Amino acid sequence: MRDGFDGAGAGSRRGLSYPFDSGPEIGGAVDVAPGVKWLRLPLGGSLQFINVWAVEDGPTDGERGWAIFDTGIGGPETLQAWRKAFAGPLAGKTVSRVFVTHMHPDHTGMAGWLTRKFACRLWITRLEFLTCRSLAADTGLEAPDEALAFYRTAGWDETAIENYRSRFGFFGKSLHVLPNSFRRLNDRDRFMVGDHEWEVVVGSGHSPEHACFYCPGLKLMISGDQVLPRISSNVSVFPTEPDADPLRDWLTSLARIKTRIPDDVLVLPAHNDPFHGLHARLDQLIDGHERILKRLRRQIAEPKRSIDVFGTLFGRAIDDSVLGMATGESIAHLNCLLGRGQAVRTRDAVGVTWYQAA
Repeated sequence: MRDGFDGAGAGSRRGLSYPFDSGPEIGGAVDVAPGVKWLRLPLGGSLQFINVWAVEDGPTDGERGWAIFDTGIGGPETLQAWRKAFAGPLAGKTVSRVFVTHMHPDHTGMAGWLTRKFACRLWITRLEFLTCRSLAADTGLEAPDEALAFYRTAGWDETAIENYRSRFGFFGKSLHVLPNSFRRLNDRDRFMVGDHEWEVVVGSGHSPEHACFYCPGLKLMISGDQVLPRISSNVSVFPTEPDADPLRDWLTSLARIKTRIPDDVLVLPAHNDPFHGLHARLDQLIDGHERILKRLRRQIAEPKRSIDVFGTLFGRAIDDSVLGMATGESIAHLNCLLGRGQAVRTRDAVGVTWYQAA
């Protein structure tokens, strides 16, 4: 469930500007606003790193501290990077609390370590916390029959099924054990971090109840994976809810963010660099997916399986390493067409699902 797969809707990036010439080194920090530091943590793969944010907070127990937004993926490299940061740009202050945008391991992975080390609370939406705990509980288990059936109906062959079996249950291995309690975040919640008020703006589609954080006083938006400047986050259907329509949720969320957050903010995304041009990027993401839906509807003039339409959605070859995300995103787009009444689906004699334009 790694995010950042450069899939559908990446589209044009005109109208965006990047105020920083370069980002921080691992273990270092760049000041992006008064009392707000940008840090990078190692991630690996094509994304290489994740951005996290430290905001001056307090007072907490008689001293000011850092409110940390997102935590990096669990593992020794991230732990080393955090220790370097606490010996460097974050030195001299405790951590007052930990905010997490959503439940994917590159965001929640070190939340358990940070909250235990500094005896502070995890602030997260309820659905993200519970979903994360649920997926972590699969660690070491065998792939369930329902999941295998889901991917067989998508058209996977037995080699792909066996690859899935071998990789199932690894979600929790990228997490330091989560704390057993949390402070619930709700859409439109407002709270003080240091001297400034922040507001929660919830989106969905990429994850169930993704929290963005908007600070009017600093003109900042911590966007997590809800709005990225150079890639479009993966929006997928998973075996646990095969009839879901997350793309509808995603598009609705993006349109709502445009009405809630003004265009003059500096957007602090989880991947790529901070940027100006929020509304332009929201329009690009929405328009990009709508164009793909139109192309997809043309492609399924004749019946197609979900794995037959990758070329319409993605600008890259799909190999075993991304087959699950690609299949999930393909089904998300097809389910969106079903929900709009623009497609129908049938199942053949061997149980494979075929989609055709209505």
